[in-house]
Amino acid sequence: MKSILFLEDEIDIREVLSEYLKIADFSVTVTDDGNEAIEILNENKFDVAILDIMVNGKSGLEVLEFIRKNKKIKNTNVVMLTALEDINTQIEAFDLYCDDYIIKPVQPILLIKKIEMILQRRGNNYNLSQDGLVLDNDGFRLLYDGKDLKLTVTEFQLMKLFIENKKKVFSRENLITSLYDTTFYGSTRTIDSHIKNLRKKLPKEYIKTLVGVGYKFNEEA
Repeated sequence: MKSILFLEDEIDIREVLSEYLKIADFSVTVTDDGNEAIEILNENKFDVAILDIMVNGKSGLEVLEFIRKNKKIKNTNVVMLTALEDINTQIEAFDLYCDDYIIKPVQPILLIKKIEMILQRRGNNYNLSQDGLVLDNDGFRLLYDGKDLKLTVTEFQLMKLFIENKKKVFSRENLITSLYDTTFYGSTRTIDSHIKNLRKKLPKEYIKTLVGVGYKFNEEA
């Protein structure tokens, strides 16, 4: 059973949505206070946190920031559920790496479907090591300790190949074939340039060079 922390200060919304979530087989812990939400998070791990923004104590955005800065719970899926529609608040929430931003009122079944989608998407990611390297296939992102490494599409495709084929050594020709269609006429040395730029963005030496052969994922990193 997946667990949810639900921070919401409007009692009618809290009670109705909680009931629907429980019917959908989620375990739900509710609070109407941001400070209490942080206390609960200090003692428990949740699969999802649903956070209203305008609540008593710490705001939902402050709770989101607390989650992302706490190593033990930073990978918690977070859905902002709020009446605030302004673009600046939404941007602030996504800058803090919320997984979705839903404006109230919301149909309970839609909220449940969004949560299920987020959980499924997270399940398809590759959590490779305890240092927090995560490949987000749906978002075309590579994250390290929750931070987006800002890869280009080609750089992301390269890392995806290395991660999903950790034992395989790729020659430049292999990588060209995998990344481009048959109309590619550039030099295979183009791959070297992409690898060089990619290495500058990676926090560790995740790409290993085998001289005269090619490249592979460096599992020792």
